[in-house]
Amino acid sequence: MTIAESDFPIDNGVSCVPLSPEEEKRIVSELVKKSELNLKEGNLYFVVSNRWFSRWQRYVGDCAGMLSTDQQSSDRPGPIDNSDIITNGSNCDGNDLDIHRTLAEETDYVLVPQEVWERLLEWYKGGPALPRKLISQGVGQKQYSIEVYPLCLKVTDARDNSVSIVKLSKKATMSELYELVCKVKGVEPNEASIWDYFNLSKQSLLTASDHQTLEDANITMDHDILLDVSVDTDRSTHSGVHSMGNELALVPLEPQRSTVSIAGGPALSNGHTTGSGFNLYQGSGHTTGSGFNSYQGSSVSSSLTTVDDKYDGSRGERGGLAGLQNLGNTCFMNSSIQCLVHTPPLVEFFLQDYSDEINMDNPLGMRGELALAFGDLLRKLWSSGRTAVAPRAFKGKLARFAPQFSGYNQHDSQELLAFLLDGLHEDLNRVKQKPYIEMKDSDGRPDEEVAYECWKNHMARNDSLIVDECQGQYKSTLVCPECGKISITFDPFMYLSLPLPSTVTRTMTVTVFYCDGSGLPMPYTVTVLKHGCCRDLGQALGTACCLKSDEMLFLAEVYENKIYRYLDNPLESLTSIKDEEHIVAYRFKNGARKTKLEITHRCLDNVKGGVKKIFGTPLVTYLAEDPQYGANIETYVHRMLAPLRKAHSSTKYHEGKENGFISADGDEQSSISNSQSEPRNMTFGTSEQEGTSCGESSFQLALTDKDGYNWEPIEKESVIKPDALIKVYLDWTEKEYELYDASYLRDLPEVHKTGFTVKKTRPEAISLFSCLEAFLTEEPLGPDDMWYCPQCKEHRQATKKLDLWKLPEILVFHLKRFSYSRYLKNKLDTFVNFPIHNLDLTKYVKNKDGTSYVYNLYAISNHYGGLGGGHYTAYAKLIDDNKWYHFDDSHVSPVNEAEIKSSAAYVLFYQRVGSEDQMEVEAS
Repeated sequence: MTIAESDFPIDNGVSCVPLSPEEEKRIVSELVKKSELNLKEGNLYFVVSNRWFSRWQRYVGDCAGMLSTDQQSSDRPGPIDNSDIITNGSNCDGNDLDIHRTLAEETDYVLVPQEVWERLLEWYKGGPALPRKLISQGVGQKQYSIEVYPLCLKVTDARDNSVSIVKLSKKATMSELYELVCKVKGVEPNEASIWDYFNLSKQSLLTASDHQTLEDANITMDHDILLDVSVDTDRSTHSGVHSMGNELALVPLEPQRSTVSIAGGPALSNGHTTGSGFNLYQGSGHTTGSGFNSYQGSSVSSSLTTVDDKYDGSRGERGGLAGLQNLGNTCFMNSSIQCLVHTPPLVEFFLQDYSDEINMDNPLGMRGELALAFGDLLRKLWSSGRTAVAPRAFKGKLARFAPQFSGYNQHDSQELLAFLLDGLHEDLNRVKQKPYIEMKDSDGRPDEEVAYECWKNHMARNDSLIVDECQGQYKSTLVCPECGKISITFDPFMYLSLPLPSTVTRTMTVTVFYCDGSGLPMPYTVTVLKHGCCRDLGQALGTACCLKSDEMLFLAEVYENKIYRYLDNPLESLTSIKDEEHIVAYRFKNGARKTKLEITHRCLDNVKGGVKKIFGTPLVTYLAEDPQYGANIETYVHRMLAPLRKAHSSTKYHEGKENGFISADGDEQSSISNSQSEPRNMTFGTSEQEGTSCGESSFQLALTDKDGYNWEPIEKESVIKPDALIKVYLDWTEKEYELYDASYLRDLPEVHKTGFTVKKTRPEAISLFSCLEAFLTEEPLGPDDMWYCPQCKEHRQATKKLDLWKLPEILVFHLKRFSYSRYLKNKLDTFVNFPIHNLDLTKYVKNKDGTSYVYNLYAISNHYGGLGGGHYTAYAKLIDDNKWYHFDDSHVSPVNEAEIKSSAAYVLFYQRVGSEDQMEVEAS
């Protein structure tokens, strides 16, 4: 393979003596830390195949600031090999190589600073080099990111319709674009004109003298541009370009479809003829005839024309039925937008004059640009006709203000929705100066008083259309598990993220052993909260096994037939227990507990020449007194094994002699069968002890240390040193196998058996109400979300309970179908049955002020497929004809109401019955 040229020398001779893994790790760690302290735009990073890099990490160990690995290897990796992440050759002019478009960072590739790459290349050679630049994104507080995928643009030459590919950064300026295209095509810059050729149609002229970036001009990946070559160098006469000194680099941004202006009336051009409803002037005080102030640097522009002062849905072809073009994995955006632009209060607001509502000065907002871009797009979608709209300008604003949604990877429609609602709120916030408000504790005051105070304080800082229509309030109650401190707060919300019950709970199988030998071990399967604690598991087991009031359980994990750990912290999260692990619970009576006796079973391994091996499940009990002699230990071993006695086993080794294990009438079978159905209260008296001390065969016991490596035999007369934990080995011989059924000690079930042992059936449907009830269920906070208790002065794993207090006019439900962890990503396709009409939530609202909370559904954001890609669509009900439509990117089609329920439903949009818009729809 040909290796791309690099800016640094490569020694093709014999390499020097390799450094040790520890030295390589030290050098790379220092270089990574140094680069993190010197972040600046333009720094070079290099893409490295994770296939090779993970081998190197296994060789040297984890480095600070780099992706960690759980494995180690002594094998030194070969030369750097990036062949698995690059495409076959380069599709672009120049020396840059392309990498596959669908790669994921830390899965397929890693990014290393230039200094690290140079060292790796020096040590290992190989390649090819894949340099990428660090760029800054966002407005206000800059966010740095590495441009792994620079823009590839398709250049159509108007002279012969040939197509070439050029590649450059989205932060490149128009002059840099002209310079590169002219160089590739061999054209003099003064003879070239480059057009935005979106949809293979001339949109606007890109001006070479402008310093606007490609990102600002909404030039995206695989964008089409057109090269015109002529001797006419005066491009100011081309259509769509202002003759003013401050030429617009891109006019208009989108095809003109809207027929209304932001102010709702004719927008004057102030003497300049233009197809745009607004002119963008330098300075901060110039006002257009529409009453809209434009500001230098805010890049506010619109392609709105200036015909009517109000949207009229009865004029011509019905509005609201336009689709949105997919700009490359933007179906997630299209789905969210269609739901929002069919939200009645938003439609009414943005089709009228909202210029006075724009907050240009809010430091938490986007200078009004997001609201203007959204309003412009909504107007286009509600203009007459069904021509699909290309939301390029809106996506450009989105990438600028929310870099996490830039690029062309699939994103989450709900995450975008959350950003849009919050961004629109801040851009439309009527509060110009937010006052500082110190929150007060509830201090036992009535909920009504505290809720009103919290909402009043919230409104003092947040007052917008979004607050009016989309924000509700819930009550949050935290209880400290140590001191019992109760903290009550009332917080606003814009949507409710509802867990699916199957994502909230888990089934766990635990085997219960009797410490007093009164019953056979028995497995129980219980259902607990996924993020619950060991106390929850213990309570569920206690209910399942009918634990008595004077009894307790303690949990332990068994690994390789030994007690691996005791789960003695009741607040330990159940997430620490994996499905494939083996958990046991030991049942004992309350009272003084001085010494814990742990009995581990051993037998001869005939395969390995008679070496003793560990088997079965350890038995654990508490000793009522300090064990002075080995005979005491043997007594407890007899007691623990009693339920495992086989029928008629006493005649061979006990000659019918009663030894405290068999009933007086010799009905051992009856005794054993009873122990399986219910615990037996057995009496162990002096006869047992006397029997074992009068020549009866005793067990082979050995006292061992806590690690189990050293042991010594226990005789009846052996003196046992008192300790909190005594661990012994019980060596099984032929005698024990004849007397006792060891199968009860083997085959310990896993916490949750995975696999396909049971034929899969269609998962049972769940209701929206059950999801809401799971959301409102009390649960402990996770270990990473500890609460600082003001009374204990420490962070505590408190319990949290949410209650609905006040619901908004527009209620949005997010069904949490996606779950993420370090090792697993999953999507649930469970069908959730949700009401379309008359969703009555009144009983769930704790504030009993007589308000009725009944809702009707009007939009759904759907997700089909899995996590790797999938596809988003939307269902929405047209406001004025009460009919449902399916919005699949640019395709719009009618759909029956009975068809909108599916397992793809992801975000549900409801409007409260009784609101003005709902009443108008119902009346029609």
